[in-house]
Amino acid sequence: MAVKDIVLYPDPVLKTVCEPVARIDESVVALVQDLVDTMVDAGHSVGVAAPQIGDPRRVVVVDVSKSKLGRDNNHGLLEMINPVILESKGSKTIREGCMSVPEYTGNVDRAESIVVQYLDRQGKELAIEASGFEAVAIQHEIDHLDGLLFLDRVSNLKTDVFRRKNR
Repeated sequence: MAVKDIVLYPDPVLKTVCEPVARIDESVVALVQDLVDTMVDAGHSVGVAAPQIGDPRRVVVVDVSKSKLGRDNNHGLLEMINPVILESKGSKTIREGCMSVPEYTGNVDRAESIVVQYLDRQGKELAIEASGFEAVAIQHEIDHLDGLLFLDRVSNLKTDVFRRKNR
């Protein structure tokens, strides 16, 4: 469909709790494709959530397969409508970045493995277990649907947030 501009913090749409998709229609399928196109076009992105392109619906895409952190442990391209984390296990701290907060990264505590349930673009209900970097990316994108940024999850803004060096 189309590559969309990424909404940047502090735009209020990034703090909006998104609405569940009631019915998968052409507009939802187009949104999923716009998210995929936007993620791929960015080159370095492993996920994008609908509010990052200004759409307040509960839709995300994730693909860590081309990242060195996720290359060996992934489900490929995940197109998730109304995703819900059913289980989470473990905890690890990882440095995260976000296209909506391009100048900074931060240390965030995330579950090491999750079970997530969602609908695909055909409306089929799926559930997967994700671990490692893929689990982190899914949690990050689902946070966007709840109006949360990685900055909201850092323990200490003074010690756990870092300015990117190569911007």
